[in-house]
Amino acid sequence: MGANPSNYLAVIKVVGIGGGGVNAVNRMIDAGLRGVEFIAINTDAQALLMSDADVKLDIGRELTRGLGAGADPSVGHQAAEDHRDEITEVLKGADMVFVTAGEGGGTGTGAAPLVAQVAKELGALTIGVVTRPFAFEGRRRSNQAEQGIARLKDEVDTLIVIPNDRLLQIADGQTSVVQAFGLADEVLLQGVQGITDLITTPGLINLDFADVRTVMKDAGSALMGIGKARGDARSLEAAQLAISSPLLEASIDGAQGVLLMLAGGSDLGLFEVNEAADVITKAAHPEANIIFGAVIDDSLGDEVKVTVIAAGFDKFPADDEPDHAAPGAAAAGSRGALGGPAGGAPQGAAGVGAPAATQAGAASTPVAAEASAGAAPAAVEEVVTTSAPADSASSPLAEDDDEPDEVFRPAQAGSTTSDDERGGDDDLDVPSFLR
Repeated sequence: MGANPSNYLAVIKVVGIGGGGVNAVNRMIDAGLRGVEFIAINTDAQALLMSDADVKLDIGRELTRGLGAGADPSVGHQAAEDHRDEITEVLKGADMVFVTAGEGGGTGTGAAPLVAQVAKELGALTIGVVTRPFAFEGRRRSNQAEQGIARLKDEVDTLIVIPNDRLLQIADGQTSVVQAFGLADEVLLQGVQGITDLITTPGLINLDFADVRTVMKDAGSALMGIGKARGDARSLEAAQLAISSPLLEASIDGAQGVLLMLAGGSDLGLFEVNEAADVITKAAHPEANIIFGAVIDDSLGDEVKVTVIAAGFDKFPADDEPDHAAPGAAAAGSRGALGGPAGGAPQGAAGVGAPAATQAGAASTPVAAEASAGAAPAAVEEVVTTSAPADSASSPLAEDDDEPDEVFRPAQAGSTTSDDERGGDDDLDVPSFLR
């Protein structure tokens, strides 16, 4: 008698930490995210009671008495430390753990690194999906967020950071504060769903947990993009939207590993699949490990959806990386080029790209997407994208490396040679009376 096939399914747990993380988990539950177990962790007992998560864990019961961390990450960290054994218990058995939080507060910023640490100790593939706060939330919160992101990156396999301020670029002028935070929750949902769907949705060309682990294990920062399109060139256009976005903080050409998933109706054609794969292959590093999957989903109708996850940006030597345009820049004139045809996104296309990119329903009106330097602005419908910083060099408040970074040190104004290239005084054109 054979074993139950369900015993071989990957166990995926999504952990929302703090107010922002728990809100994101609630949004994922409402959206019907399948094939995962939800865990809510908070120091605010009242907020925790309102969650529909499968497991609720109130931490800091003695430390905070269920009243929250008071926006102090040290309190959030200590609360998690006090309940490490309980956190370990709820994470046991997971093959993959998503740690999601709103960085900058107390519980999420302080507790997320410890939760990620426990998950990795248990052998789970650990992926962080977090938000960087809006500028209007204040400098202190921003500083705490950058420090929290740096700590979390040290504990996870892969980290996707969603820059909330960039969501404002695609939001409507009438967007309220409540809607803005809802948009951030939507992006967190898409960041998690874009990965879990690769594993839990049966495919025409299947991707499994081992494929995802190959790309995301110890990968550091990651980019994720989602593009949707209809029409004659729908696959090509969806692929272009997935890798080019006004919210993209980096391009995918330095990635060591790329996951590509194409979804469409039963009319999905062979040449369409080839076109989409070709766009991604050309945009990625020549030595990148590209894993491809395709799924038939008749609920999409005549729409094609492309999901791209790129990770491992620190694995290739800098000299090996190909020259590339600024992130999100359109390659003018070339239909299959990164960024898509000049003049904007195709009619009927919607894209999400970035270290964790996603499509948010709140952005329903066409907006002018700001392209990178040198690129024509592109009109994009329903575009929400997110990205994870390539490393701590992009975070001014991240902890300094032990070794100075010589690459990015600006040259002195007017200087064309280094000190090492200059000879002694005899080589200089100095008047004889000064010698």
